[in-house]
Amino acid sequence: MENNLPVDLLHWSLTVLPLVLLLIMMLVLKWSGGTSGWIGMATATIIGYFAFKAPLDNLAVGFGKGLWEAFYILLVVWFALLLYHSTEEAGAFEVIREEIQEHSKNYLFLILGFGWVFSSFLQGVAGFGVPIAVVAPLLVGLGVKPVQAIVIPLIGHAWAKMFGTLGIGWIATKNAVQIDDTTATLLYTGVLLWIPNIIAGLMICWMVAKWKGIKEGFPAVVVISLIQGGGQLALVTFNPELSAFLPSILALGALFLLAKMNRYKENTGIEEETDIMKEADTEPEDKPNISLHQAFMPYYVLSASSILFLGIPPVQSFIGQLEFGFSFPGVETGYGFAMDAEETYSPIAPFTHPGFYLLVSFIFAHFWYKRLGLQNKETTKNVFSKMKGNAVGASVAIAGFLTMTMIMESTGQTNVMALGIAEVSTPTVYVALANVIGIIGAFMTSSNTSSNVLFSPLHGSVVDTMDNLSLPLVIAGQSTGASVGNVVAPANVILGTSTTDSQGKESEVYKKAFLFLIISGVLVSATSVLMFLLMN
Repeated sequence: MENNLPVDLLHWSLTVLPLVLLLIMMLVLKWSGGTSGWIGMATATIIGYFAFKAPLDNLAVGFGKGLWEAFYILLVVWFALLLYHSTEEAGAFEVIREEIQEHSKNYLFLILGFGWVFSSFLQGVAGFGVPIAVVAPLLVGLGVKPVQAIVIPLIGHAWAKMFGTLGIGWIATKNAVQIDDTTATLLYTGVLLWIPNIIAGLMICWMVAKWKGIKEGFPAVVVISLIQGGGQLALVTFNPELSAFLPSILALGALFLLAKMNRYKENTGIEEETDIMKEADTEPEDKPNISLHQAFMPYYVLSASSILFLGIPPVQSFIGQLEFGFSFPGVETGYGFAMDAEETYSPIAPFTHPGFYLLVSFIFAHFWYKRLGLQNKETTKNVFSKMKGNAVGASVAIAGFLTMTMIMESTGQTNVMALGIAEVSTPTVYVALANVIGIIGAFMTSSNTSSNVLFSPLHGSVVDTMDNLSLPLVIAGQSTGASVGNVVAPANVILGTSTTDSQGKESEVYKKAFLFLIISGVLVSATSVLMFLLMN
């Protein structure tokens, strides 16, 4: 990487300034995501222009790439909102809540089932925000308060980010950096990813009813984690592309078997200990006269179509041949930091994009609920009106976050951030910080894949300059951090607040999600260091 990037304290401090401002604006000042995101973008632009000698064409390329990345995510947001409001208008959520409670009156088990197991399944086949966009509204429909309904799937599916969506994160990582020992890399990553998996199950139990929740949910958490985390570890060196997908399906099957246990079938009284459920309406809404399966049918369509077209690699490869994207010219800063020209940048394959399956499910829901007599002449207007009301703020916010990220990347700010950490680290410290760098990348890009593509080449360069530093272990830490970091990625948080009609509560989501981030991050870094010491 031939450039003269200024890796000094002043410039390093400037690179973290947009991220620090973003956290202060959203957590402390509680400003909206849109305001915070665009101020962050403006800050990154000013720093890029004056401190990193980025000409206007460089900034324009970063801005354009950011808008394109935001569009990719917003397709999920828009179509998920349509599905959510269509289901809500039909009264199907009321049916889902009451009918599911007929099968199991144990709220803890239901929340674990949807928030941990079902969200992980959706990540295994679709990913790209679908677990949050689908599960958070379902949990609200079950009676969970909106903030908790967002946090639960955020942390519940984090373990499956790297190898979910048929291993797209791993495939991108292999293309970004030369890894000689892929088997060791996969093995170490599988070990580290098991940590956020079991922490998620335990933390969801804690959120429901503190220690009583952990005590009641512990057997289910152990069984599910052995299947998810253990299954991924067992499969990852043989077939990384299916190592999250197959265990997530097996965990769904285990859920039905666990539901037959009296422990998880009946009301155990734990519901009286929880404060995450909304108070029951004094005058409950009239429940449509349809069955649970009829109410849930659009989600069956979403799951089945995702498995059929995304879960079968040959089918996915065939329909993924059609793709489109914009070309961007090569640009360079005054410090010699260059971004290569790209003929087709981050192309979208419409038939493999998760938004397509949400759109199909929405269209099906529209005609299905109409056939069941659950719509009137105002329904369509109401659905699109509510969608627009939620989508505008989310769209502005996500566009701000992603343009900030891409401007920081194109001007070299992101590289200086990572290189500055490397310069003051010993091999042992760097192994611990690889996880932190992964978290930072996910926070910036709202993507495990993008975080790995962004920082894996830098890790490769650092490993070449440090004796005894293991690239497989560093990449494993990076990948796990990138998975964990998604729980606080602004775009994902905005996705959750938008699809649960709880805009303005982002700071509350962050406060709860940061607890999971800190616990998982510390344990992953400590485990990485222990593995490094055992290897040397």
